[in-house]
Amino acid sequence: MNKREIAQTITASRKSDPGTEGIAFAPINIALCKYWGKRDELINLPVTSSLSISLRPLGTKTTVRIAKGVDRLVLNDREMPQECQTSQRVTEYLDLFRPDPHTAFHIESVTNVPIAAGLASSASGFAALALALDKLFGWELDSLSLSILARLGSGSASRSVFDGFVEWHAGEDPNGMDCYAERLPCEWPEFRVALVEISSEQKRVSSRTAMARTVRTSKLYQGWPARACADLEELKAGITERDIVRVGSVAESNALAMHATMLDSRPAVLYWKPETIKAIEKIWAIREAGSTLYFTMDAGPNIKLLFDERDSTLVEDEFAPRSIITPFFA
Repeated sequence: MNKREIAQTITASRKSDPGTEGIAFAPINIALCKYWGKRDELINLPVTSSLSISLRPLGTKTTVRIAKGVDRLVLNDREMPQECQTSQRVTEYLDLFRPDPHTAFHIESVTNVPIAAGLASSASGFAALALALDKLFGWELDSLSLSILARLGSGSASRSVFDGFVEWHAGEDPNGMDCYAERLPCEWPEFRVALVEISSEQKRVSSRTAMARTVRTSKLYQGWPARACADLEELKAGITERDIVRVGSVAESNALAMHATMLDSRPAVLYWKPETIKAIEKIWAIREAGSTLYFTMDAGPNIKLLFDERDSTLVEDEFAPRSIITPFFA
């Protein structure tokens, strides 16, 4: 099945009586075991399963309305040109749900994270859009179905449908109907994530391009699937035990392994900036001094610190992070 057929299969049995508008929020998510590589690029099926932590209140709030004429996308109070890549991706996604060729959509999105800077803005954006469409059309879909619909826009958006720790199952079905995310039944009130923003500039190489290039040209990538599978199981065990050392060390190593495959691709992809390396060396020095501070990175230069609440003051003093997130808030 193609994307439209998948979307129609999921929504076919649901009512489709558009209301005035649909409004939804979805958080960004940071992968602890990375999604890196697709077994099917057309419908965003990953090579391996992955695991993330959602970082509400950081994310995207989206409002969708039925309109006349052409699609309009307003992002952070700025109307996006129809020819820009962001508008084109959104229009292609809306085509999956358009009742007829004459239906247009007016979308207003507000995000509180930098766009295309390795902070999962597209994941929260497409997840919020899928959730808003569900409310607009009154489908009342279950969360697993919504995860699949979000995945059609951006792979990691499948995880942003949920809060907390989230596992995205790679699945085996060629049609991707068993490829969805779900929340792990784990609470960890002391777990903290801090965003250390190195750069908010848009990346010169998109995550999509970097991923495809890595899979196609990196010899190191051959060992990635087995590595990711082992890391995923280790992370789930560490989360169950609330073991920050186990979780942090695996997540950090997994991120560095992913970036190693990018460096091994041809041409190489390097997202790090000098400040990124300085931050990593500082984290390692702090850990050598006895603190349980770890990091992860997505496809970008920014650092995400992983730590226990007892180290919050240390993190604030040493890194002045953009924000400290308590994923399991009351």
